[in-house]
Formats: sequence, structure tokens, C-alpha cells
Amino acid sequence: MITEAFANLAINSGAYDVLDTIYLTNQLRRLVGQDELSAITVADANLYTMIDTLTTLAESNGQLTRLGWTKDMFEAALCDYLTPAPSVINRKFAENYQVSPQQATAAFFKSSYENDYIKMRQIAKNRVFVHPSVYGNLTISINLSKPEKDPKEIAAAKQAPQTNFPTCQLCMENEGYLGRLNHPARSNHRIIRFTLDGEAWGFQYSPYAYYQEHAIYLNERHQPMVINGAAIRKILLIVEKFPHYFAGSNADLPIVGGSILTHEHFQGGGEKLPMSFAQTDKQVKLDKFKTLQAATLKWPMSVIRLTSASIEELVAASSEILAAWDDYSDAAVDVLAHGLDGERHHTITPIARMRAGKFELDLVLRDNHTTSSFPDGVFHPHQDVQHIKKENIGLIEVMGLAILPARLKIELAAVKAYVSGETAQLTDVAAYHQAWASELKLAYTGGDVDHYLNTALGRKFERVLEDAGVFKRDAKGQAAFARFLTRLSKISGTK
Repeated sequence: MITEAFANLAINSGAYDVLDTIYLTNQLRRLVGQDELSAITVADANLYTMIDTLTTLAESNGQLTRLGWTKDMFEAALCDYLTPAPSVINRKFAENYQVSPQQATAAFFKSSYENDYIKMRQIAKNRVFVHPSVYGNLTISINLSKPEKDPKEIAAAKQAPQTNFPTCQLCMENEGYLGRLNHPARSNHRIIRFTLDGEAWGFQYSPYAYYQEHAIYLNERHQPMVINGAAIRKILLIVEKFPHYFAGSNADLPIVGGSILTHEHFQGGGEKLPMSFAQTDKQVKLDKFKTLQAATLKWPMSVIRLTSASIEELVAASSEILAAWDDYSDAAVDVLAHGLDGERHHTITPIARMRAGKFELDLVLRDNHTTSSFPDGVFHPHQDVQHIKKENIGLIEVMGLAILPARLKIELAAVKAYVSGETAQLTDVAAYHQAWASELKLAYTGGDVDHYLNTALGRKFERVLEDAGVFKRDAKGQAAFARFLTRLSKISGTK
């Protein structure tokens, strides 16, 4: 029976005991809006089968309409019964952490997908492949995991009462929040509490993870993101607390920053993203910092990698680099630190990890100024690649993982049909892909068309990263990079 199967899942999750079975089955009846559930069976009593069966029942009973809930709100409320209370989750995390940080995060990650908070079956829909490039392997993904909203839900959301609770999607008030038409359901959401440099912080996973164990670290207070020495220190302390995870931050300026700049947060996780494998290029000598090593990377974006066993030394060095970059302009390569009104254009994207017992800190130089020729940003994907990627290039893509829009699934199928000759009509291809499709068809000589298109798509992402790079990888760009490093060396006391 589905009632018994659901109760067993809840009991096995650690949220309830066998003594709670009658209570659980009655709660299930209340949610579904139907007293007689004992005759309903499922061939495969796994979580997803039960979610789908119970949600369909609730919809047919008019329960969602009566409650004013969306399907996502119902499913999250259902899975809340499979989720221990925050106090229990945090207590178990602390117990596991005493064994090892890895055991603590592994158990929390497991509970976060076993209660359907992490949308594993939606994430499985994403299209992902590896693209070999001159910079090393890049990862290309077309993000198909986030479900499209029902038009009726979109219309209803516009009419829904406006509220400022929770203040944003990263605030801790989201934990256990039912959700509403214009805010995601979070009934089954849990947050691990920890202290970071004297402040209260939370640790959670991303529900639509872009990579393995995609973690989010968030300040308990709703305050804007700022990239400075204090922020970099926090990132390093996170890595110290979770040495098997990387941690990094989006930049704190529009265009080069992330989608949420109003709430201080960092990202991290268990997957080694492509930039972590990037080779060093040129050594950077900073004599002021005696035990620190510094080098640039062979990467499409401009990166300075610092390595040290000392958090304090890394914070001091990165603060000097940030201060130098904040005020640095070079007209020869369109680098502009400030606008005519004094507006700041420069910041960095910092990423930290542990390697061989030392902290490794990558500082990616960012510039967000615009011109009439590049209204979306001089160091933003240029117009000839925006048919593939127009959105901001944030932390994850800086590291070599492309998050490409879902529209490409259908659009690339049309490009494939045209290139392979399945259709002769260029007009079947989206207008902004037509020039690219024509080039691809002209150069196509047969063979595996999927591999051919994957390679072409990967090259487009290479260009996206190269466009976002401040000092280009050509002779002119590298000479300009050397000029900045010379200034940096002088500031840092190099003889």
C-alpha cells in the first residue's frame, strides 16, 4: 500500500519512528484530500513513483486548487515528512563532522537528495559533455533541469500579493517555507549552521546543482556581496573547514557578477572544475610575502594563482592585488578602472581550494565597463557568440563549466538537421543561429554530426571565456598583463 510505503520512507529517513506510522498515514490522507488510500498500490515503491502518484491524486481531488498551492509546493510539503527537523539535521552533521568533514557533508548531501530537495531526476535531464581545448578540458552543459512554469501559474503569480518574506531566495527564512506562486517551495529545505569568522552562516546544497555536491554558503544576515580581504578570508576559512571542497565567490559588480548580489554568499562543492587543472604559465615574484608562491595560468581569463600554508599571508597578498587592480587602467587594451563619474569597474572572482596541504587561491581579474561598440560589456560575451551565451559569466563558468540556456536543446536540433542535410531550409534554424549554421554546413565533410556540433559548441564557449578575459592570450594582451604584474611587484616590494 502506498501509505505504508510512504511511512516507511519517512521512518527510514530518521524523521519519524515506527510509533508514528498512523500519524504519518493520516497526514498523507490530509495532504492528498482523500481518506481511502489503502487500496492504492505502486509497482515500484521508490520516492519518485510515490511523489508522482500522490501528486496526481491530489490534483484529481482538487486539493491543490483548494489550498492555492502549486505542484512544487505540494511535492515539497509531501517530502517535508521525509526530512528530519533542522535541529536533528544539525546535530547529526556535528556528530559526523567529529569523524570527518567528508562524512558530515556526504550524509547531509544524501539526505538532501533522498528527500527530493536536490532535484536529481531533473538534473539528469541536463546535456553534458567534455570539450578538449587548448586550455585543457572544458565542460559544456545545457541546463534542462529547471522545469518551465505552467502559463496559468505565471499569470497567477503576477496577480499574487507582493511580500518581502523571505527577503530573497538565499535568506535563512527559506528553511521550511511553504513557498508561493512567485517564490520557490522550500518545505523540505534544511540548512547547516556554522560560525565563519565570528559571524553566523549557513551551508546548504543547490536544488538544481550544476555540478557534484554543489554547495552554497550564506550569511545569516541579508547584506550585499562585497569582494575584499574579509571576503577572501571567509572563503579560505570555508576551505579550511571543508578541505575536500572548493569555495569561491561571484564578483560583486553587475555584468561580471552573479545573479544575486544583494545577499553575501559563496559557492563550492566536491567536483574539481576545469580551471583547477589549469597549468601555470609565468611565475610572479612577490618578495614581500616570503612563503607565498604566485603564478599566472594558461587560461582564457586572466588569473593569478597564489599558494601558501598561511591564510593571513594569502589575505594580505590578495588584498594588495585587489587594491592595485581596483585602480589600474591600460588604454592600449581597453582596461578602464573607473567611469567618468568615478564608478568602479574592477573587481575579482576569487576561488580557493586545498592542494597538497596548502591553500591555493585563484584571483580572476574582472572589468565590467561598457562602450558604444560593446554595450553589454567590453569583457562580456561579444555579440557574435551571444546566440549561444548572453548571460553573465559568473564563478562557475569562469572555472570552465558552461551553463548554457535550455533553448539550445531545440535550436541545436534544427542546426543539426540543416548541417547534416536532413533539411535544406536555413529558415528552419533560429535567425540568430543562421550565420553560424551556414559556416558549419560549409565546413562539414561528413561523419559524426553530433561530435562535429559538440566541438563547434565547445569552441563557442572558448570564445565566451576569451571575450571575458581582461588580458588576452595574444602577444599584445600578455604584454599588457606583464605591465600590470610589474606594477604589482613594485607595490609588493619586489626589488
